[in-house]
Amino acid sequence: MKRSRATTRRHLPGSPFNVPTVAPPVKEFALHDRVTHDKYGMGSVIGVEDEVAVLVDFGTRTERITAPYYKLYKL
Repeated sequence: MKRSRATTRRHLPGSPFNVPTVAPPVKEFALHDRVTHDKYGMGSVIGVEDEVAVLVDFGTRTERITAPYYKLYKL
């Protein structure tokens, strides 16, 4: 029987496929920053937990958004 090739292949050190993965930079927010969210709309930051979460007031509701902030953008 032949073994299946389900395992990952090892690449040589000089291989162009050895691209190091770079983590995206962590977004930083401060109090009173104006932000927009893809789901909730525009809001203002009213609380910051160190690189863990931000508390945002969207007018009709207040949401705690955890890191990484994929859908949250600073204006």
